[in-house]
Amino acid sequence: MTARKPAPPAEAVTADAHWEAKRAKLRARTRPTVTLTICDDDDLKKAAATAQLLEEQAQETAEKNPGDKTAQAAAKAAADHLASAQAALDEASIELRFQALPRNEFRELLAAHPPTEDQAGKGYDYNPDTMAPVLIAAASLDPLTEEDAAEFLDNWSQAEGERLYSAALRVQQADRMDLGKG
Repeated sequence: MTARKPAPPAEAVTADAHWEAKRAKLRARTRPTVTLTICDDDDLKKAAATAQLLEEQAQETAEKNPGDKTAQAAAKAAADHLASAQAALDEASIELRFQALPRNEFRELLAAHPPTEDQAGKGYDYNPDTMAPVLIAAASLDPLTEEDAAEFLDNWSQAEGERLYSAALRVQQADRMDLGKG
């Protein structure tokens, strides 16, 4: 066990405006969020992807030829087409938003769903079958209930159910930190 660094004197901390500002930023941080976007219209997804590619190509041509009015007009037209295609895709899409739970809440949730003997034998630390709908509902920023989550997991395809559960689980493991240069 390593020795704990003694706390600096309170007056030294108070006098260090940089530390106070840093502490305020640390306390103001929000927990990570992720968005799961669902769109059942493959034609709209393909149209948006194609428009994105064409816009990138037109923009590259326009940047290489700044004096070419035709290239500039084509880039503008491609950007307008992309905006239209993206708007259509956005209109047809459903977004579900998830936020990481506070650490203690997530640990309690894991503990409340112990693995079965078979799952424990396979290395599981928790039971994903019982935990999935609870985690999805708890992490959802939308009014998604456990009943909704259970219904979606039961009725959607295996891959889609896994994506739903993965979004709620992945945000619990989101890491927005860097050890820096060192």
